[in-house]
Amino acid sequence: MTDPRTIRIVIVDDHHMFRTGVRAELTSLAASAGAASFQLEIVGEAGAVESAVTAITEQQPDVVLLDVHLPGGDGHGGADVIRACAAVQSRAGVPVRFLALSVSDAAEDVIAVIRAGARGYVTKTISAEDLLTAIGRVADGDAVFSPRLAGFVLDAFGAAAGEVAEIDEELDRLSAREREVMRLIARGYQYKEVAKELFISVKTVETHVSSVLRKLQLSSRHELTAWAMGRRLL
Repeated sequence: MTDPRTIRIVIVDDHHMFRTGVRAELTSLAASAGAASFQLEIVGEAGAVESAVTAITEQQPDVVLLDVHLPGGDGHGGADVIRACAAVQSRAGVPVRFLALSVSDAAEDVIAVIRAGARGYVTKTISAEDLLTAIGRVADGDAVFSPRLAGFVLDAFGAAAGEVAEIDEELDRLSAREREVMRLIARGYQYKEVAKELFISVKTVETHVSSVLRKLQLSSRHELTAWAMGRRLL
């Protein structure tokens, strides 16, 4: 009887406790008799863009479990990691495949990492059993999405290419933190309320708002609200 193949993975998330939990759950489940048709080897972890790129380049895993919001890089988190590792191949000689694993189900987050090259996107509500199955499918080259995201992804990428590109191009100008500030300001939050919500200073909020308006070529928070509503970001 042929021994089951081994899928090598790297876990990328900026929360150490989450990485530890995923490692423990997957390791335990994969070791259970009949739980999967493959063996699982976790060969690395990372909590930021730069360390993730280093780990992926050095370890050449088959699959990367990737959060979409990470510190470092150009402010686009998981998408930055995917683009930086576009030429990296696994030890099996195929491109490293990325499976986004995130708490976010926001449209712009899903589109950004899929455009960057991720093979799938699942939320952190997924069970360990389903995550293990998703890893196997992504390693085989399949596309995998959480049920509630699948329809959205099909709709988004079935839209006119020019429309999707236009929306993504504008959103891609903003860092993850700028997007957070943008949403709150567009919803009518005052600067002090935004600062309290995000645990940053009012001065930092002002800086982010100025940057958002400049990057989107808008002149006021009223225009920002209209821009966000037009893209169903609120």
